[in-house]
Amino acid sequence: MFGHRPEGKRVRDIDPIVQITPYLMPMRCDAQVILDHDVEYEPLMRYIAQKSREGVKITFMEILIASYIRGISQVPEVNRFVLNKQFYNRTELTAAFTLLLDTKDGSLEENAVKIKFDPSDTIFDVSSRVKDMISRNRDPEDPSFVIKLAAGILKVPLVPTVVVGLLKLLDRYGLLPKALVDFLPFHTGMYVTNMASIGMTRVYHHIYNFGNTSLFFSIGNPKRSYTVDAGGNVIRKCTLPIGIVADERVCGGAMYAKFFAVAKNCLRHPELLETPPEEVFYNKGCEYHVPKPEHVAMPKVKDSSPQAEAVPAV
Repeated sequence: MFGHRPEGKRVRDIDPIVQITPYLMPMRCDAQVILDHDVEYEPLMRYIAQKSREGVKITFMEILIASYIRGISQVPEVNRFVLNKQFYNRTELTAAFTLLLDTKDGSLEENAVKIKFDPSDTIFDVSSRVKDMISRNRDPEDPSFVIKLAAGILKVPLVPTVVVGLLKLLDRYGLLPKALVDFLPFHTGMYVTNMASIGMTRVYHHIYNFGNTSLFFSIGNPKRSYTVDAGGNVIRKCTLPIGIVADERVCGGAMYAKFFAVAKNCLRHPELLETPPEEVFYNKGCEYHVPKPEHVAMPKVKDSSPQAEAVPAV
């Protein structure tokens, strides 16, 4: 309330053209812009295979999250959200995702989690944070706060409508307790879903009106196709399709373009993510830091043999 929220600070100096957009598109679903990006599969798979030989397990999703973090570290304007027609700079850098629980009978049960990152995080920091969060939230016998909350309010008729309505009202005016905001996966800069993990192609997932998610990424199954090289020869290629849905009100198109240029470059050259950025940029008055993870898996040895260039078949 009054320009302050648990996860953000009000932006008062902003381009009028951008500032008027929430009045034209008051709900997040009004402002959804759909994009896609086909990442070259071979460089990513080659990088993941190389890190595996060096004793570090890296996943596609971790590289995507790390690329997002690197983009925010250089273009912090994208790390904003719009709520109640007002703009806020986030005072944290978060990513949320849904994971499958390790059920004993093989039934499909899900959990949603959110992780806080530091803008200086490397791919190894990101990987450590993600793996730690997954390991702590996959046990169906120890449900997360989100699951407990949903299960509790669903037991009594009419209670879900009342509770969700109250949460939306408190959220609209910035009165949700910080402890609750920290657990809810809908209050995040990035939500990512790995559709490839369940054998599906990318989707273009809506961004929720509840909460303040600004970007939703979806990773699909690797896609094989053919193209023509500079010499006119037909060649086979494989790409990793990513579907993106963005809240266009957050910032101008030029800022989004700059952000995606940084993120896409990291997806083409994931080795850039192994070192922190030379400089981290923050929105005015919104500098934030998160302690580095205690246990970070680092490469043990580099294999420069010809076999290191082999890429697994897809």
